[in-house]
Amino acid sequence: MANIPYDDRDGFIWFNGELVPWRDAKVHLLTHALHYASSVFEGQRAYGGSIYKLTEHSQRLRDSAEILGFEIPYSVEEIDRASIDAMNANKLTDCYVRPIAWRGSEQMGVAAQNNKINFAVAAWEWGSYFPLEERLKGIRLTIAEYRRPDPATAPVKAKAAGLYMICTLEKHRAEAAGYADAMMYDWQGRVAECTGANIFFIKDGVIHTPVADCFLDGITRRTVIGLAKKRGWEVVERRIMPEELNGFSECFITGSAAEVTPVSEIGPHHFTPGEISKTLFEDYMAEVTPAGVTAKAG
Repeated sequence: MANIPYDDRDGFIWFNGELVPWRDAKVHLLTHALHYASSVFEGQRAYGGSIYKLTEHSQRLRDSAEILGFEIPYSVEEIDRASIDAMNANKLTDCYVRPIAWRGSEQMGVAAQNNKINFAVAAWEWGSYFPLEERLKGIRLTIAEYRRPDPATAPVKAKAAGLYMICTLEKHRAEAAGYADAMMYDWQGRVAECTGANIFFIKDGVIHTPVADCFLDGITRRTVIGLAKKRGWEVVERRIMPEELNGFSECFITGSAAEVTPVSEIGPHHFTPGEISKTLFEDYMAEVTPAGVTAKAG
């Protein structure tokens, strides 16, 4: 279904309290979220009919909305149920699930106190974020020009649509140059994350990852840290400077879409996917997949 436009598909979307035919799930041109990015969303995956860490995602969605100054008119439990209903209505078991909440069209302008808060969930088949063969040998990243913003200048703890504007720009720039994605620095020039995934590095058997103070402390990020510690590997969350990149032997990224994906290159810096990257790839797939590991790292 990759080449079918997302507005012209069969199926159902959970929209403001009911399942509606996919093509009927529409919003008006003057929806506040379209003009002022007043929306929050989640990205989650289902494996074997079970949405992984669903309640954590639903809670984060409500928390993100609160940071943006509005309340989703559904509880965490109701958001959970809507996500499951959207998946089941489309007869999916292995899929991507996208809950989203946004300010409507009742008021136009920067102020939006009178706008209705809308909520919807869509679910669709979506395979590996990166081609599997490319994932296992390590994807290539370039270095982004835009940086993650200072926490004093943006609501960085929210999974908010507006924060992804520079991510789209950098993803496009990376792909145009032949890379899979881009690694972004933070506002002070330190290593931060990729356009939609957290990043980890390995040196002498120790795993290093940037402090999540200007970007999301991802649910997958936390899961992988837990899996690494379960293996007895040390995980250090710290500031990582660009000049350190040549000193790391392995690198991988994490996210609900990206899952665990080894990295072979970041601009001029090269890495070789090794035991830790491959093991965490397999451990994560075993963690999320009811039947166990579905893909093995070679």
